[in-house]
Amino acid sequence: MGGGMTVTIHTVLSKADRKAFIELAYTLNRGDPNWVPPLRSEAAGMIDPAKNGWFSHAEAELFLARRGKELVGRISAHVDRLALEQPRKQGMGPGTGFFGLFEAADADAAAALIAHAENALRAKGMTRALGPVSLSIWEEPGLLTKGYDHPPTVMMGHHKPEYRGWIEAAGYAPAKQLMTYELDIQQQFPPIVQRIIQSGEKNPRIRIREVVKSRFEEEAATILGILNDAWSDNWGFVPLTQPEIDDVGKKLKPIVFEDLIRIAEYDGRPVAFMITLPDLNEAIAPLDGSLLPFGWARLLWWLRRPRVNTMRVPLMGVVKELQSSRLASQLAFMMIEYIRRAAITRYGATRGEIGWILDDNQGMRAIAETIQSSINRIYTVYEKRL
Repeated sequence: MGGGMTVTIHTVLSKADRKAFIELAYTLNRGDPNWVPPLRSEAAGMIDPAKNGWFSHAEAELFLARRGKELVGRISAHVDRLALEQPRKQGMGPGTGFFGLFEAADADAAAALIAHAENALRAKGMTRALGPVSLSIWEEPGLLTKGYDHPPTVMMGHHKPEYRGWIEAAGYAPAKQLMTYELDIQQQFPPIVQRIIQSGEKNPRIRIREVVKSRFEEEAATILGILNDAWSDNWGFVPLTQPEIDDVGKKLKPIVFEDLIRIAEYDGRPVAFMITLPDLNEAIAPLDGSLLPFGWARLLWWLRRPRVNTMRVPLMGVVKELQSSRLASQLAFMMIEYIRRAAITRYGATRGEIGWILDDNQGMRAIAETIQSSINRIYTVYEKRL
C-alpha cells in the first residue's frame, strides 16, 4: 500500500507525459529478472497514432498516477470501433471498452487507476470493461497469471504477480484464458503424427510452401485473408485491418524468414498458414530498451542469421470450411514439422512456443497436445460491468 499522500490521476497530454508513461514500465519492472525491456522506440510506436494502424479504428486515453511528485502507475482506457461491431456472444460487442498498458507501484495506485479508466469508459458510453488489453487484442491481450518464472517470447507480455489480486479486488472476473504451449522441438513427433505427415506428402493435392519475402505485400494479403476467415468465429475476434498489417509488417519484416512461414495450398488454393518468429527477446533483453550506443550493431548482426533457443508460433489458421476436418489437422502437422526442421538445422533452436491459444479452442489445443507440448504460460482477460 502507498500510505500517506493521496494518489492523483492526470491525462497524458504533453511530450514529457508520453515519455514518462513509457519510462515508468522500465522503472517498476527493473528488478524482475524475467521482464524483457522492450525497445523504447517500439513502446513509443505502440501509443503513437502515426505508427500504430490500430488507431485507424480506435482511440485511447492514457493516464498517469502520482503520489505527490512520484509517478506510481499508468493505464489506458480505449474504445475500438470494430470491437463494438462484433457479436456479443464472441466476447466483444456494443458497450465494450478496454483498459490496458497497466503498471502500478502498489494497491492504492492500482485501484485509483482502474477506477479512473472505468470512468473514462463510462463517459464514452461503455457499459463493460475488458482488460488488460494492450492496446489491440492482436498485440498483448491479457494479464499473466501463470508462468512468472521464465521470460516471455517476442510480442508477449510479462506482469507482476500482484497485479492479479489488484485487478480482482476492483471487481473483475476472468472472461477468457489465453494459453501458450512449449515443446522440445529436438524430439521427433509421435509416430501417429509422422504417419499423418507422410500421408500428406503423398497427396498431390497438398503443397506446403515457404513465403516469398520479395513478394511480401502479396504474401501478407494472402495470410490476412485466411486469418480473418479462420478466426472470425473465435472469442475476442476483431478483424485485422490493412493499416495494422502495414505497420506490423514494417516492424516484423526484419525477423521474417521465408523458411519459418509456410502457406498450405490445396488444389492450388491457399487454405492455411503458419507464422513462426525467432525469439527476438533473446537478442533485446541485454539492451535495456535502447539501441544506443552499440545495441543497434549487435541487433543488426543478430538479424542477419539469428541463432536462438526459442521459436514462437504467434499465428496459424485454416479456412473455416476446412476446420474440424482431418485435412485441417494434417496441414497443421505438416507445417509444424517443416518449420521444426528448419528451426533446428538453420537457427539452432531447441524449444518452441505455440500461442496464444484460446482456452475453448479445442482443435488447436488438441494439435498442441498431440505433438506433446504443455502449457507454460496463461494470460487472463478480465471483465466487469460498468
